Amino acid sequence: MDTQHNTALTRALAEVPGPLPTSGVIHITLPHTDRFTVVGNHLAQHPDLSCTAVGIAVRIQSLPQGAKVGIKALAAHCKEGEKRIAAALRELEAHGYLRRVRDRLPSGRIITRTVFCNRPAALLHPRRPAEAPPQPAKPEPTPAPVPAPVQEPAPAPVPMQEPAPAPVGHPMAAPEVPVAPPAPSAPLFMARVPPPTAPKAPRRPLPQPSDLTPELDHAATAFLSDLHRHAPQFFLSEDDVRRLVPGVAAWLERAARPDAIRRALTDDPPHPLKHPAKLLAHRLTELLPPAPPGVDALAALDRPRPRFAVTPFQTCEDCDRAFRSPDPGHCRDCRETRAAYAQAAA
Repeated sequence: MDTQHNTALTRALAEVPGPLPTSGVIHITLPHTDRFTVVGNHLAQHPDLSCTAVGIAVRIQSLPQGAKVGIKALAAHCKEGEKRIAAALRELEAHGYLRRVRDRLPSGRIITRTVFCNRPAALLHPRRPAEAPPQPAKPEPTPAPVPAPVQEPAPAPVPMQEPAPAPVGHPMAAPEVPVAPPAPSAPLFMARVPPPTAPKAPRRPLPQPSDLTPELDHAATAFLSDLHRHAPQFFLSEDDVRRLVPGVAAWLERAARPDAIRRALTDDPPHPLKHPAKLLAHRLTELLPPAPPGVDALAALDRPRPRFAVTPFQTCEDCDRAFRSPDPGHCRDCRETRAAYAQAAA
């Protein structure tokens, strides 16, 4: 079959000004009349942003005011998953395109606004208003007699080595001093997601028993050496076993049963498991059970609690209404009715 030619494309290529390149992309630029978004090359050709982050930024920039730009809202309209979208939003936030600002409503409620800036560099370095060209300094007026009112050409400016300060008291020669904006007391933008370059918090140390007795050391070593028999992916070296023994001994010292420790350490591991010793150290630290209660704490549970007297329900002998009273009889309404009849009869 012959290759099909697009006549419209051929005509458009013929209208491209200048000679066509032999390699690389050829741009056919058609003017937009509606539904278009202006995107700067600083974003489209950003050297440090991924293509996913650039695409997410272009999509956010094309949305109207008030549109939802959360992870789930973007994932509902994009083919990328939530993890890639979250990573792209973190990139945009690290480079200043996306910000989250906390604001207080008139009602006192604090909300978080998502702000997208198409030119973050302009916020950091705002453009100053165009300054008028410097005027040459004019000499001070002398008390010499003024010549006849004949329009003469303006005198040529006197060349100066450096700009002289404007005369004091001259209303038109006051220099424009750029005033720096006042430093805000609190940061304007508060990032909710830390950037990838943010320093990580130091890891918590492995728990240690109060007294690593030979019995505890032997039991913890046997537990770790036998762990791969119950979970084959947790195969540990001798160095890993010696390093993790204090953590397991701390669990055993807190009256944790070996089967409970095994379930807590090996349940639902990631796939594939690359560093089993690191995972065990993390779970031994983060899932450490509390120390067992002492004798005094258990004795406090056995103390009798104070009891409160509860007034029982009674049934009224006249209207069968339920009311609370320590003794049977009549309700309040029936008692008032009987008192009214007795007073009328008297």
